[in-house]
Amino acid sequence: MNSSSHPTEGHRDPTDDVNDAVFAEHSDLDSDPSDDSPEQLVDALEQQVADLRERELKAQAELENFRKRILRDTESQLKYAAMPLVRDLLDVVDNLHRATESASAAGGAEGLVEGVKLVQQQLSTVLAKHHCTPIESVGKPFDPNFHQAIAQQPSSQYASGVVMHETSVGFLMHDRVVRPAMVIVSTGPS
Repeated sequence: MNSSSHPTEGHRDPTDDVNDAVFAEHSDLDSDPSDDSPEQLVDALEQQVADLRERELKAQAELENFRKRILRDTESQLKYAAMPLVRDLLDVVDNLHRATESASAAGGAEGLVEGVKLVQQQLSTVLAKHHCTPIESVGKPFDPNFHQAIAQQPSSQYASGVVMHETSVGFLMHDRVVRPAMVIVSTGPS
């Protein structure tokens, strides 16, 4: 073995690849420096700087848009995180309402009815505090975004397409429907 031979002989240095890539990228600038005047080199370098600045601005804009999108998504997730819990609690609200109506019709347990009404009122207050509000339906035009029609009936009191009776209260959380109102829609006078 020759003592002057290098152990990596035959292998390229990784920096050679980088140097080759840089040279290839800028080969249009200095393919033959003797052919280009200094003004042409300066113009070419200025153009390259302008291109790089434009790429930098685009990358910054993309990063800012990404940051804003992530922030919006995170806010939305936090805003509506309680939606499943609220849906489950609405069944409890319905049952309390049915219990008070049933007990009031039966009579005799006024103290119990008042206690259940207070609990129902307290639960409604807690829901409202967390931006869960009932959808007003009766007397309003039918809107499939907020109402679910279960029947249509003639009515002399309400015009056609107007909600005349609500069988189940619908609720909104912020601006999203938690549960649509179950309604009967008027077909107008018969």
